[in-house]
Amino acid sequence: MTQLEASRFSKQFSLVTPIALAPMALASGGALAAACARAGALGLVGGGYGDLDWTQREYRLALQAAASQRIGIGFITWKLDEDASALDWVLDLPAEERPRAVMLSFGDARRYAARIAASGAPLICQIQRLEQAKQALEAGAQVLVAQGAEAGGHGMNGLDGRSTLTLVPELADWLASKAPETLLLAAGGIADGRGLAAALTLGADGALLGTRFWATQESLAPLGAKQAALTAGGDGTARSAVFDILRRKHWPTPYDFRALRNDLHRSWEGRVDALRAAPEAARASYDAGVQAGDYSRAHATVGEAIGLVHDLPEAGALVKRLHAQAQAALGG
Repeated sequence: MTQLEASRFSKQFSLVTPIALAPMALASGGALAAACARAGALGLVGGGYGDLDWTQREYRLALQAAASQRIGIGFITWKLDEDASALDWVLDLPAEERPRAVMLSFGDARRYAARIAASGAPLICQIQRLEQAKQALEAGAQVLVAQGAEAGGHGMNGLDGRSTLTLVPELADWLASKAPETLLLAAGGIADGRGLAAALTLGADGALLGTRFWATQESLAPLGAKQAALTAGGDGTARSAVFDILRRKHWPTPYDFRALRNDLHRSWEGRVDALRAAPEAARASYDAGVQAGDYSRAHATVGEAIGLVHDLPEAGALVKRLHAQAQAALGG
């Protein structure tokens, strides 16, 4: 048995390789989650903002296309505080259709812990700082995801964010002394087998990947956004509140959004307060960019790992590639 197969994460979730698909809102749909699950990874549908119709459609699609034992779902916790109907729906499914895991990010998961536990689904909590770990464990998290600020999409802001390279081993050491049965996944900046191998070496039980799976055939991200991202490198992303303001997403402090740094974003860097005070003209430009598929104005949601992404493969083939690369990096 290889180190990848022997990972506690692989064993607990019946995986071939210790990889989880990040539940990216509006990108990690049923087809992508199913493709990852069929290839031996944990496929987490991106329940995201909790839209009930979207969740029902994409989660059922995932179940139809893959073994349910490797299909889970993820939600934005603070949006559940506004409307938890999508979470309630998925937890009320027949036992054989319930998610293999429920992942909550960006908020206090404790108010949902009893409901999730009663469904039988393990709880995965994503955190960005060591100080958040205690609350996640109080919620009953069986898996913690240590998300570095390198990650694409939403994460901890630049002032408070941590690097994956330092957060993962620090959290691994803390868990070893406080809650050794709790599993740990690394997230942020991981897009190839070297990153997966590094995560294991740093003390994680596996890795949660977003950007690399965002750039696949099955991802629901617009093709134009994917093509724009393939021409960029890690230097070409930025983390700020700009795109949340333009998209009318009212994210709480201390979280903001990493995406490709395009012309519209650059025009508002350093003027975020002014944009927030009078966003109408900029929003009109952004909306027109989305409508036209113009990614000098519309956003492409990727992290610093985009510099390691050079193709748009099928997700199943990608899982196998990552597994082989990690095995080679680990020397077996």
